[in-house]
Amino acid sequence: MVSSERVRAHYDGPGLMERVRQALAALGPDDARLAPEQVAGLDQFHTRGLAATLELGRDAGLRAGERVLDIGCGLGGPARVLAARHGVSVAGIDLSPAFIEAGREITRRCGMEKQVTLALGDATRADFAEGGFDAVFLLHVAMNIAAREALYRGARRALAPGGRFVSYDIVRVGGEPYFPVPWARTEETSFLLTAEATRASVEAAGFRVGVWRDDSAVAKAFFEALAAGAAPAGPSLAALVGADFRTVMANLARSFQEGRIGVLAAVFEAV
Repeated sequence: MVSSERVRAHYDGPGLMERVRQALAALGPDDARLAPEQVAGLDQFHTRGLAATLELGRDAGLRAGERVLDIGCGLGGPARVLAARHGVSVAGIDLSPAFIEAGREITRRCGMEKQVTLALGDATRADFAEGGFDAVFLLHVAMNIAAREALYRGARRALAPGGRFVSYDIVRVGGEPYFPVPWARTEETSFLLTAEATRASVEAAGFRVGVWRDDSAVAKAFFEALAAGAAPAGPSLAALVGADFRTVMANLARSFQEGRIGVLAAVFEAV
């Protein structure tokens, strides 16, 4: 099995904190309060970004006061949006120290330290408090994880009775993507499953399907729109991905367009 150190190394690029600070500086002085949506171009590190986060929050039926766990939280973008929009508290864990450091800085700038906490953690080894959460989110994380059984069993243990597990991940359709892609430079750290295999693995961990949606066509349209128009104003994922941002995103778009990969959006209920 590929060690988690290789995955961590992929995301822990040098200079991330400085790039994030520069991106935030473009939005105002250090003491200016930011809304989570202002930073969405930078910290929503998944297909369709903020729009997908908002849809998934609605799909999950989040209610004010609920406790949410975000596994593989990255910079904490979805955590902050979900907390602000739904009045929930969110605990996020991620393998990357650089992501957690930068994510805490963004959380501070948004004034959301009481609603959102970010910490280092391995999704397949974290000792979640049994039944400690009402919802678990997993957004574009499973692609890096070979030990899917451990991942999904951990999510199930973390959920209280009646809890929901939100899975939004890239799945294999017609073959391997063109590398490098945002989650992997080579196939050594990419572990895509088909949608059907993903469902079987999640159900085996103690879940049943509530929402099941193939978002592949929407993802293709998203990348077509990006290619046809100008880049949106404000901070972007380029600060996160680094120097080969254009190559990485072009490979991702091409992989979608050729039907090599797709996107699965699902909400599972704990049984």
